[in-house]
Amino acid sequence: MSHQLKWLAASALISSATMAQAADIKIGVAEALSGPAAKYGTAIRNGFTLATEGINAKGGINGDKIVLVVEDEQGKKEEAINAFKKLLFQSKVLMVFGPTLSNSAFAADPIANANKTVVFGTSNTADGITNLGPFTFRNSVMEADVLPVTTKAAVKQFNIKKVAVIYGNDDAFTKSGYDVFKATLADQKITVTETETYAKGDVDFKAQLTKIKSSAPDAIVCSCLAEEAANIILQTRSLGMKQPFIGGNGFNSPKLFDIAKDAADNTLMGSPWSAENPSAANKQFIADYKAKFGTDPDQFAAQAYDAMQIVVEGIKKIKLSGDLNKDRIALRDALPAIKFEGATGKFSFRRAAAKDGKEPGYDAQQDAIVNIAKGGKFTLLK
Repeated sequence: MSHQLKWLAASALISSATMAQAADIKIGVAEALSGPAAKYGTAIRNGFTLATEGINAKGGINGDKIVLVVEDEQGKKEEAINAFKKLLFQSKVLMVFGPTLSNSAFAADPIANANKTVVFGTSNTADGITNLGPFTFRNSVMEADVLPVTTKAAVKQFNIKKVAVIYGNDDAFTKSGYDVFKATLADQKITVTETETYAKGDVDFKAQLTKIKSSAPDAIVCSCLAEEAANIILQTRSLGMKQPFIGGNGFNSPKLFDIAKDAADNTLMGSPWSAENPSAANKQFIADYKAKFGTDPDQFAAQAYDAMQIVVEGIKKIKLSGDLNKDRIALRDALPAIKFEGATGKFSFRRAAAKDGKEPGYDAQQDAIVNIAKGGKFTLLK
């Protein structure tokens, strides 16, 4: 072999070794970046972006950089399915975060499970999501874990004996929240004076609220997303109703106060994250988020930020082989044991209960924090 050929062979070896040392780890992100759910999806993407930049700035994972491959699933089932297919088969990502809404997760998560790829929800709290298969994970705390704690706190705070209920009946998240509220109110022996429903996109709730008013409840339970919740609150106030509201995760968005302002005072909401949590990790997250995006983070940004760190801990535990199918399964096997403490506090996974003889995925094991609205923002309920 001539000197030149030897040199070329050697340099080819060196460059392939260098390439092997610094491969990109592609992670899929399918979130609603347009449409009504974009207020959640954008905050979620921001959380992933902030976490990824921080991890890459510290040398990535053993020198490998994380690359986010982002698809807009528009908060629609069909678009979520398309986004998942694109990420799994064309972009060949290691795993997928998303989608934003529980409705879309029920449609798209089975595709990830069928292809033995981790799908990680950071904002899906409906019951049954993790029964879609053993590759489904979430760090969003189920309403079933949060709402009983919130309701108990509200009863104590406002001496509640009877409540009226309003919920969105055509959305998996709000319907599932309602089911949990209904069971919780029965468990806690709280009388329900009236139950009303609405459909996504409704803006006039006067008919339902007039019936609620005549039933004279001590409080109003609302399983609603932020925009509808804010309009419902404003319209109850315009009808002269002063009752406090009890809400779920959907309330935990600055959008609530953008619309309802201080009309939302005395609203109680349970969540795994609070801006008031004084931990060093949370303070750092809030400061970094504000510096990068010029706005306050919300629960959805915080959960996405922590989720990325949880996945990174999982990737560190496996040796990426370059065989995508093997690496996808290895990540699934590594994740359940990860314990983490971040912006949302202490976190671990727990296996979901099996249903219909199907192998289940993993839910969040995390405590809820109860917040109360005062002067246009949520503060910790003391």
